[in-house]
Amino acid sequence: MKNILLLFSFIFIYNNTFSQSKVDTFMTAFLKTHNFNGTILIERHSKPVYRKSFGFANLPFKVPNTPATRYKVASITKAFTSVLILQLFENGKIDLDAPVKTYLPDYKGEGEKVTVRQLLNMTTGMHNMDEGTNLDSALKNGIPQYQRPYTPDQLLTGFCSGPLVKEPGKEFDYNNADYIILGKIIEEVSGRSYEQQLNEKILLPLQMTNSGLLSQHKLIDKLADTYFYRDDLHTLVSDLPVYLENWYAAGAMYSTADDILKFSNALFYGKLLKKETLKQMFVSGLGEYGLGVWVYERYEINGKMYTIVKRPGSIMGAQAMLFHILEDNATIIILSNTGTVSLDDLSADLAKQIVG
Repeated sequence: MKNILLLFSFIFIYNNTFSQSKVDTFMTAFLKTHNFNGTILIERHSKPVYRKSFGFANLPFKVPNTPATRYKVASITKAFTSVLILQLFENGKIDLDAPVKTYLPDYKGEGEKVTVRQLLNMTTGMHNMDEGTNLDSALKNGIPQYQRPYTPDQLLTGFCSGPLVKEPGKEFDYNNADYIILGKIIEEVSGRSYEQQLNEKILLPLQMTNSGLLSQHKLIDKLADTYFYRDDLHTLVSDLPVYLENWYAAGAMYSTADDILKFSNALFYGKLLKKETLKQMFVSGLGEYGLGVWVYERYEINGKMYTIVKRPGSIMGAQAMLFHILEDNATIIILSNTGTVSLDDLSADLAKQIVG
């Protein structure tokens, strides 16, 4: 029996070492043709495979990115919001199939027609608060919903309370408004601010000491500056001026790769939610979207099919990816401060280096 255990241990160590070598070789070639700034962290079967940082957290001053660099993680925030809602569901404080009006009785939108579950899986049929927003319009007219400071209540009233444009439950539409409403539901049901609930239920228990909510009035140590690529100028430029707190429960978090891994491990090992609840979260619905995450039930990697749970994030130069392979118990985390690389493509390519 002892010899068998030693053999399995040897095979496991060999496989991880081989995977690390493959990732190193891939990234060496990748960086010759791509301008990537950020941190990559890969873990498989609870063991580290790869952890490296590239490029600069501040381009003018040439401050290097390191594993300790904190990044704006954009819509990875939605996975945290989903967990907070589902924790309240487990505690009997929220019915996922109850209408919004149940928890926000003063809500001005058509809250009697939309359920909490439809907010989570983005099938509300609400007007999309970011509709028509692109670089051309932003440069000419600004981004009204993000370039003036708003409280969560003002966001709810001003951008998330319009009439429905589609029948709820019938069509997937990626809409930040859905998660702003969820943030307000968390506040009303818990009796705490979204930030307090986030800290108490996730960040502090998991010792995620390098994570939190961004705000214009906070100075965050070791936070990477963000830059996006202007096609018309053929160069990287600083992100447009915005109030990042306006993304609120839809995208206002910052974190490190190590902290996102703590969250990922706690989620997939059942430390944040019960197994039965995770099954609901990871159901691939319309648009292959679950409850706060994308779920691809037949995703090919090196000729085999796997289930992928993916949570990307993107706000101008802030790019983030949490990519988990369920059957292989492997996690790829990519955090970047420049919008120069497709993290969908990069995570898929990295998966090929470590699986099979």
